[in-house]
Amino acid sequence: MTQSANGEEKYGREQAWKLLCEWTRSESLRKHALAVEACVTAMGEAEAGRLDLAGDERSAFVNLYTTTALLHDFDYERHPTPEEHPYVGVRELERLGWPVELRTAILGHAQYSGVPRVTHLAKSLFACDELAGFLTACALVKPSKAIADVEVAGVRKKMKDKAFARGVNREDVILGAAELAVDLDAHIAFCLEAMKRRATELGV
Repeated sequence: MTQSANGEEKYGREQAWKLLCEWTRSESLRKHALAVEACVTAMGEAEAGRLDLAGDERSAFVNLYTTTALLHDFDYERHPTPEEHPYVGVRELERLGWPVELRTAILGHAQYSGVPRVTHLAKSLFACDELAGFLTACALVKPSKAIADVEVAGVRKKMKDKAFARGVNREDVILGAAELAVDLDAHIAFCLEAMKRRATELGV
């Protein structure tokens, strides 16, 4: 995490959220960013544990996952076409000095960009993006509208229903888990738990 001259965190979650809100007025798009953040941050925490990171090094590592997730679609409301998203946003992030790892991961989450997903961060963002949206949709069709009532088996069943949540690319969900070399059911369960921990914030 980089600090400004007055000691304030320059590229932390607060700044990422502020930038997202400046560019995105849609409540559903903001909620999507938060859902992806929940999943990707949990991925970062797990990876930091695997790498045995601690202290400031661990905090900076997880912060990169958090901010990447929050900002992955921040330009989408203004620039929703494949010709502009996420390129316009990434250029703005570069101008503002956000880390190259973050920018590369954001480019890579769009399959059509052709940018390879090499890092665990990039793979995590891609693996969680479509899935977080799908899990939200699964929650909202429950009588309770609660993520707490969503189970892996139900998610897998809904994935086979092509009429449900048409906007979610199932192939990306499957590919994302494969790129992380994790079982799809385990990946769904992991993201479900991450979202359940922040259900109130996510509104599900």
